[in-house]
Amino acid sequence: MKKIVLFDMDGTLTPPRKALDTSLLDPLRQISRYAEIGIVSGSDIYYIMEQCQSMLATDVLKLRTHILPCNGTKYCAPPSYRDHSHKITTTNFMRDKIGNHDFHRLMKIIIDYQNHIVSHYDIPLTGHFISYRGSMINWCPIGRNATNLDRAKFSHFDKTFGTSTFRKAILSQLREEIDNLRINIAIKLGGETSFDIFPDGWDKTFALSYFPDYEVYFLGDRCGENGNDKEIYDILQPNNSFWVKDTKDTKIVLETLLKEWR
Repeated sequence: MKKIVLFDMDGTLTPPRKALDTSLLDPLRQISRYAEIGIVSGSDIYYIMEQCQSMLATDVLKLRTHILPCNGTKYCAPPSYRDHSHKITTTNFMRDKIGNHDFHRLMKIIIDYQNHIVSHYDIPLTGHFISYRGSMINWCPIGRNATNLDRAKFSHFDKTFGTSTFRKAILSQLREEIDNLRINIAIKLGGETSFDIFPDGWDKTFALSYFPDYEVYFLGDRCGENGNDKEIYDILQPNNSFWVKDTKDTKIVLETLLKEWR
């Protein structure tokens, strides 16, 4: 049976919203001798291409790497030739799935929450707060234009908010309000600063539908409660999924797999 190793991106292959940890390039090359590679992220394709540029510029990796943006609801097969690029061949649309009426109600709720946060909390504000990615909504209260310093300030605010983190408190309130409207939507913590909002079932297990004849492995850093790696991590337990803390942990797992497969 063919193998594929799926990776979350932020916190697993890259520091959050930063470039790929280049110390992973050699173990990724070695892994690609035994398995294909997939990047399954809540981010859209342009963030993946930007952050993983050094990996995708390496021919041996480029030709073995599947790209699965937005939890795999978009899909790019590995290019067939070195001078070709990854192209999206499959896209699913959240608006079609839940309908225009519920999509409009959902957007209004998110905007109301953003306005409440702006009015009541002293956090960085940088613009591009809500991003509709076709198959999901990414809501970032500080904005996707945040610098690393902005992100660090918000992360500190989030973790020192009270008995729960700020985002977990908002998540609980937001889920309750959406449940009351009977909109079939899942909400997850995305990375360090945002929320991923998508139709029920469109979590990262969606990516598995592309690989029915593969033995699938997964590495991710948000595998706990409310994390956007939880469902795929759980379904591939006990032997094929790995909860990593950071890119250093990812390297250790890859080295362990290499010892087993050689």
